[in-house]
Amino acid sequence: MGDKAWKKRERNVAKYFGGERNALSGGNSKITRADVIHPRLFIECKLRKVHSVINLWEDTNELAKKENKIPVVTLCQSNRKGSWVVIHSEDLDKIINERSLAKSSRDS
Repeated sequence: MGDKAWKKRERNVAKYFGGERNALSGGNSKITRADVIHPRLFIECKLRKVHSVINLWEDTNELAKKENKIPVVTLCQSNRKGSWVVIHSEDLDKIINERSLAKSSRDS
C-alpha cells in the first residue's frame, strides 16, 4: 500500500529543511508536536486542495513573471508588528540572497 499524500509531503518538506518526518506529530509524540523533527525549526505541514493565500501568490506570480521578478506575498495585520512572507520553496535561496544584499547595502 502506497503512502498517503500528506505523509509524502511531510517527508518532502522534512528533506528540504534537513529534518525528519515526525510519524507521531501532535499529542502522541514524545519529541515534538511539529510535523518535522528539526533542531531549530518547528514545521507544520498542511496539504489542502486549495489554500486561499496560494491563489493570491499565483496572481502575484503572473504579474512578477511579466517583469522578470521573484514573487513575494507579505501578509500583515493591523496593530501587529512584522509580516508573514509567502514564497515558493524554489525561490527561497534567491530571496535570502536578495535580503542579504538589502541588509548589506543598508549597513554600508
